[in-house]
Amino acid sequence: MAEALEKHINRYFKGNERLSKQKLVGAIKKDFPDWTDNTINMYLSKLKKRGIVNAPSRGIYEMDSHTPFQPNISISLKRMFNKVKREFPYISFCIWDTAWLNDFMRHQPFKHYVVFEVEKDAIESVFTFLAEIHKNVFFNPDEEIFDRYIHHQDGVLIVKNMVSEAPLLEKEKIVIPALEKLLVDMLIDTELFSAQQNEMEFIMRTVMEKYTLNELKMRRYAARRNREPEINEILNISSAK
Repeated sequence: MAEALEKHINRYFKGNERLSKQKLVGAIKKDFPDWTDNTINMYLSKLKKRGIVNAPSRGIYEMDSHTPFQPNISISLKRMFNKVKREFPYISFCIWDTAWLNDFMRHQPFKHYVVFEVEKDAIESVFTFLAEIHKNVFFNPDEEIFDRYIHHQDGVLIVKNMVSEAPLLEKEKIVIPALEKLLVDMLIDTELFSAQQNEMEFIMRTVMEKYTLNELKMRRYAARRNREPEINEILNISSAK
């Protein structure tokens, strides 16, 4: 039955970039009067999982016409991830490269860092393991460590705490941060994202033009980091320009 809804979904959005859930459900019921609200919610959920519609914020739906966030995961990143996964098969962690943000920037940084984010209980073990097989590995570096040792180097490996319930995704069997997570972290972890601090509004606008952002997911994660007001402000500014 979800396939039947898929055949009609484009018509509901004709002339509208976004629809409230109330309007969308009302339009669906005109074509499928026997469907209950629970049935419609179930079919909309299936269409979301298949990437046909998107719910960028609570009570709002849109056609998901943007491309998904698909950063290039280098062979070296895959190897590092798989080494840690083999050594610690039961822990939660993700890996990413600060160079992934370069596509959204006007001025390109000369340096990049590879970042491992690891659940709190396992982070010291992962750091010790990586320090034995890689050079220039840093553990939860603070501002002083960044200034003294990291800002002047390229290709540094950083191991840091991962916030619980952080939005992640899996690509090619590699766990990476969701784009929403990176954007929230960019506003908070100013040392790690120092190269992006002067371009935050430009980055946000560029991302919003190219990708579908789940604003609800961003706000939930920002709330976990006690920074929801800042996220609301930057989203409102970026949307208005």
